Amino acid sequence: MTDIGASDLNAANAPDAQARAACVRDVRGVTGNTDVVVQSSTFSEAGTEVILLVGGTGTWNCIAYQDGTTAGIMSITNEGTL
Repeated sequence: MTDIGASDLNAANAPDAQARAACVRDVRGVTGNTDVVVQSSTFSEAGTEVILLVGGTGTWNCIAYQDGTTAGIMSITNEGTL
């Protein structure tokens, strides 16, 4: 059994953490709301999907890329009314 140190875990989580931070930054910009919290994320080399809760506006989706850019920022609270 291999012992994984904290630095190894941080390195493994770095791309996911960067994706989360990029989405928080850009969703704040799109919504104009600083009350943004990551609900979940799904890492992928192609693009990490991040689901965020935005105070007063509901749930939002964002895709973050390894170069720090984002795309697909949209509200998923009331998809039928968009």
